[in-house]
Amino acid sequence: MRFSLGTFSWASKRKYLAYRGETRFKSGSSYEWARSFGETANSTFRYNPKMELLTYLLTGAIAGTMAGLLGIGGGLVIVPALALLFARQGFPADTIMHFAVGTSLATIIPTSISSLLAHNRRDSVHWPVVRGMLPGILVGALASAWLARQISSEGLAQVFGVFVLLVAVQILIGARPAAHRRLPGRAGQAGAGGLIGLVSGLLGIGGGTLTVPYLLWHSVDIRIAVGTAATIGLPIAVAGTLGFILGGLGLQAQPGLNSGYVYWPAMAAVVLASVPAAPLGAHLAHHLPRSTLQRVFALILVVIGAKMTGLIP
Repeated sequence: MRFSLGTFSWASKRKYLAYRGETRFKSGSSYEWARSFGETANSTFRYNPKMELLTYLLTGAIAGTMAGLLGIGGGLVIVPALALLFARQGFPADTIMHFAVGTSLATIIPTSISSLLAHNRRDSVHWPVVRGMLPGILVGALASAWLARQISSEGLAQVFGVFVLLVAVQILIGARPAAHRRLPGRAGQAGAGGLIGLVSGLLGIGGGTLTVPYLLWHSVDIRIAVGTAATIGLPIAVAGTLGFILGGLGLQAQPGLNSGYVYWPAMAAVVLASVPAAPLGAHLAHHLPRSTLQRVFALILVVIGAKMTGLIP
């Protein structure tokens, strides 16, 4: 494998381009959403390293800003953005979503470490809950990679689209679970962790989208719930990334600079931009109308979800 800094050129692209001839988007499928942004079914692979780097950085900047501004997990932005970019770059259609999810999980690792340390300094992590949910989280996140292999890339896009639509509806109606019960025992926490790890790993998102509502439902203070969910995001990301690396070994066609379903150039560029963008988003949150921004973002999620599920062309 040959790699030169600044050009991102590598010899293994030749095999990949040969395989590219087999990549087609089915008419009427959920991948029409990628084509509608400029991808054509019979286009040849055009590799532009500068444009690729810029689009990854832009994706990271948007994801980081939205995370800091609205408290929305970056995976909701990163996964569909990477799927779109990978489609335009000519990744085989049957692996696009797997690469998007695996790479998204990898981007969560460094941001989760930073978030964990920050919340722990403020004593906002419920460590007994983390320990109780951890076994299930690890098993669920590892199993998510196996489950993803059983689902086609198109099917995975549809599952993600449905989830995005549900999140959008939750934001629009402002639904928040009422606190009316206590936390279950270790077995119950492990079971909940397994489900959260499975869904989060399958969709390439941090655990916050599911963990925060679960903890609020069990009468945990919102500040502690957010800090605990951020901490739980780390084992989800680590186990999920490992699973997608192992699950993608032996692929027929690989873009190069990847480990299984994790594409490292995209991961590095997204992280590079998202980390400094998150504090910017948090700063903007104190100066912009948050409720209005949440509704606008929810409407964007509706469009993304509808396109990925094939509800709109």
